[in-house]
Amino acid sequence: MRNTKMTTIYDRIKEISNKKGVSIDYVNDKAGLSNKAIYGWKKSTPKADNLQKVADVLHVSTDYLLGRTDEMNPAQSNNGLSGFDEEIMMAFDGKPIPDEDKEKLLEFARFLRSQRGK
Repeated sequence: MRNTKMTTIYDRIKEISNKKGVSIDYVNDKAGLSNKAIYGWKKSTPKADNLQKVADVLHVSTDYLLGRTDEMNPAQSNNGLSGFDEEIMMAFDGKPIPDEDKEKLLEFARFLRSQRGK
């Protein structure tokens, strides 16, 4: 954890949102929270269920958001997902990618690879 000053829950959410290329408003909306709820966490403590919703959207643990660990998601860190896989999941709002869409993604990746040599 950062030793320079106390990191708030909001700071952690902002940091991981930036890394994943999404806005706080996007996270707030996808978590189903009231308008600007996350911004209120700069000065207040969220309810456990709301914190879990945000953690789920960002694919991190609540312990990470609370500053208890610097490992974003210990359970997920061993599942073999690459950063690219996580980015693709975020493009699908963190939901499982339908098989039909997976096939389209693979076809497009093959097309891009074939274009490199030209």
